[in-house]
Amino acid sequence: MIPILVLHGPNLNLLGKREPDIYGHLSLDEINQRLIELGNSIGLKVECKQSNYEGELIDVLQRAGQSAKGVVFNPAGYTHTSVALRDTIAALDIPVIEVHLSNTQAREEFRNRSLIAPVCVGTISGFGWYSYALALHALVNIFGQQAS
Repeated sequence: MIPILVLHGPNLNLLGKREPDIYGHLSLDEINQRLIELGNSIGLKVECKQSNYEGELIDVLQRAGQSAKGVVFNPAGYTHTSVALRDTIAALDIPVIEVHLSNTQAREEFRNRSLIAPVCVGTISGFGWYSYALALHALVNIFGQQAS
């Protein structure tokens, strides 16, 4: 099993209650359970973490660089503001995929620019919780290409 970190940023602990018309009705725990089950079925050992604090997200990412083979990261509101998270991801030697539940390009103009995307291998957005699932499948594909 390949170890993968799924990291959720600020306010994602409120999923299911916070603007369900935008972010869906599933709770963070329900999403995490689905991702762990999917991971098990495709050869990934998924560990899920969430924090509302930028510094803690940085610490978790730095540790992941030594224990995980890849990261699926929803930086949430920090997507558009955090140079520090961007720099942390740039320093990692493992693939990071940025994910978003909503289509950030179809929302407010300030959400159209990601400081995180340029240092990630890709971005998946707009598919609700399944954005994360697509990212897990993408990592499996990346690892398959590295093996060949």
